[in-house]
Amino acid sequence: MKKILVSGASGIVGYGILRSLKRAGGQFTLIGTSIYSDSAAQGFCDIFEPAPPTGDAAYLGWLIATIRKHSVDLVIPGIELDMFEWAEHAPEIQAAGAAALLNDLALIRLCKDKWAFYNDLRAAGLPCAIETTLDNEFSALKARFGLPFLLKPRQGFGSKGLVIVDSEETFLAHQKQIGPTLMAQPIVGSVEDEFTTAVFGDGQGGCCANMTLKRKLSKDGFTEKAEVAATGEFAPAIKALCARFRPVGPTNFQFRKGPEGIKLLEINPRISSSTSIRTAFGYNESAMAADFLLDHRLPVQPEIRRGRAARYTDERIFYEDSVHL
Repeated sequence: MKKILVSGASGIVGYGILRSLKRAGGQFTLIGTSIYSDSAAQGFCDIFEPAPPTGDAAYLGWLIATIRKHSVDLVIPGIELDMFEWAEHAPEIQAAGAAALLNDLALIRLCKDKWAFYNDLRAAGLPCAIETTLDNEFSALKARFGLPFLLKPRQGFGSKGLVIVDSEETFLAHQKQIGPTLMAQPIVGSVEDEFTTAVFGDGQGGCCANMTLKRKLSKDGFTEKAEVAATGEFAPAIKALCARFRPVGPTNFQFRKGPEGIKLLEINPRISSSTSIRTAFGYNESAMAADFLLDHRLPVQPEIRRGRAARYTDERIFYEDSVHL
């Protein structure tokens, strides 16, 4: 039985991956890791390993030792920090005996800085790019984008750190951060017009499978409610983006529809927080990735059920005799 390690198992992405792999039919031994030993992570995996923080000097040594300890076949990052760290140490992970679910390394590095990513989109002439600037003068930005406009972190994910500028007072509180950590954009469409598309890239500029959700975000930046949507109207943008960046494996495109058409909010070159929702509707990208990396089989487009999803707070119970629900 193949052994798969999933990092960040206490988070919504990590345990979403673990739940999806369990739904693949029990063909894997699942090892979950987390810095939080008292979290719900142990309820989603067969083996739990407490982890040091990704930025800790001992982290890489711990990861390599854990891979060897359990004879891990595949490692999947459940948090973005791990993806970036593993991308810089892919040869060491492979030498330890495990394949790593990592996208194209150039794409991972480009996505680390959204300003660099925007400039690449602009250089490619892709119409889905949202106009972006590091200009830090309020009057110029107001004239260019109107009010309100957006200040967006150059690094990070979801909606964390977004600033909606509706007044000069709000702007001045963040002005010094524009350039070093923030960039300015117009607000495209509305929260009612946001979509997330998962694609499985073949690494050659093509897309083997895809699924789109119309979504609403929680205050933490994750999908809170979602409805299955058709991918058709996003297909031209997806085709152009895949041709440009040649993604490998699970890749997440986030779109907004506005007066000027389909616009790309960002690319997450990894499995995203909606993964367990997608699995429930027939798109199990974690199992696809395992088949791809362990058995060298590209996925085919699965049949997607229609419907909607709503997330809610739940709990895992751990008794003293280790029985849990």
